[in-house]
This record gives sequence, structure tokens and C-alpha cells, in this order.
Amino acid sequence: MKKLLLAALFALGAASPALAHAHLTGSEPADKAEIAAPTTLTLSFSEGLEIAFSGVEISGPSGPVSGVSAALGADGKTLLVTLPAALPPGAYTVNWHALASDGHKTTGSYGFVVK
Repeated sequence: MKKLLLAALFALGAASPALAHAHLTGSEPADKAEIAAPTTLTLSFSEGLEIAFSGVEISGPSGPVSGVSAALGADGKTLLVTLPAALPPGAYTVNWHALASDGHKTTGSYGFVVK
């Protein structure tokens, strides 16, 4: 019985990396921040990302922000987002989607205000 329990615990422990998801661990600007107009955004994730299937959409007071591009940082866990121009004042929402290197998809959003 003890061996069966140990085998089950080992199997669960071995499976845990496969259950990983890329969760947002930080962003610059931060959620609910009030800042001067940014020209870039940085989104940090808990797992490595597949850049071809990860990105952001940004919307503000005038609607969607066009010309946004995202690249993968050197650590493989950071999205570096370049904005086409400084954002005008107002509230912005960042909707992100990420595909972790292990194949799991996650989505989320956060907001900030440009003064």
C-alpha cells in the first residue's frame, strides 16, 4: 500500500510541469498605473512563450491602437511591445494572449491611464 501511494505521488509530481501555463507575473506599465505616455510595454510571464501565437491588442479612448508589434525578450518569458507613437491621454486596456512553450493557452487583460 505504501509503495502504491509513493508511486501515485511520484506520478503526480512528474506530471506537474505538463500542467504549467504562462501566467502574467508583471507588466510595465503596471495594472492601474497612471503614467506619462509610454512608447513600449513589457509583459512578463511565468513560462516560456511561443511568439508566433502570443501577443497583445490595446484599446483606448479612440478605439483600438493600430501598429502595435510584439517581440520575445531574451529570457523567452517576456513580451516586448512597441507602440507606433506616444499614446494620447486616457484609459487603456491591454488584452493579451499567450501560448506557453508547453502548448497551453492563456489570456487576460489589464489597464492603465495615460495622464
